[in-house]
Amino acid sequence: MKPDFSKGLVPAIVIDHQTKDVLMLAYMNEEAYQKTLEINETVFYSRSREELWHKGATSGNTQQVISIVLDCDQDTLLIEVDKHGPACHTGRDSCFFHTVRESDNQDFNPNILEDLTKEIKERKETPEEGSYTNYLFNKGVDKIGKKLIEEAGEVIIAAKNDDKDELTLEVSDLLYHTFVMMEEIGVDFNDVKKELSKRFTKKGNNKGDRQDIKEW
Repeated sequence: MKPDFSKGLVPAIVIDHQTKDVLMLAYMNEEAYQKTLEINETVFYSRSREELWHKGATSGNTQQVISIVLDCDQDTLLIEVDKHGPACHTGRDSCFFHTVRESDNQDFNPNILEDLTKEIKERKETPEEGSYTNYLFNKGVDKIGKKLIEEAGEVIIAAKNDDKDELTLEVSDLLYHTFVMMEEIGVDFNDVKKELSKRFTKKGNNKGDRQDIKEW
């Protein structure tokens, strides 16, 4: 099954494979679509230049195709990509950054864990004076490990006290310090996602106490 190009160009909505953020909207003709399948990177048709446009060919901000899905009418593409650099020519990760309306009901950032790991990585690469994260990196694994043990204990105490607000705070502290440790050792958050995904899809796991997540 392939897109219906009988009416001309087909819209292609590009989203980030990891975060599911919408990155951009572009258009494909049949040649661009076939080229995308061939090289496994996004190739679009530029309406302004009237020619094929290999995303990232000059900037290096290529998009490796993970999946392509057609809508019910076969005239719109949804493409999940592993992006290498910003999707927008402005240098932003996504072309969609002008907020027109936003509901007051959403009181949390759905991508907060990804944003947190990104912030920690930036602190490691570009230290800031007075940063607690940089203080932990400077002290190394032993200090970070000590904080992890401390925070884990406080999580247990909050749970034993049946204090939901305190438990929320302590779990947040534990997650933060865990991500700092991961960055210090060089473990990517996506690697953890992949491991959990593998466990979720397994029907059984005979490795001692490590059981399939469906059984947890």
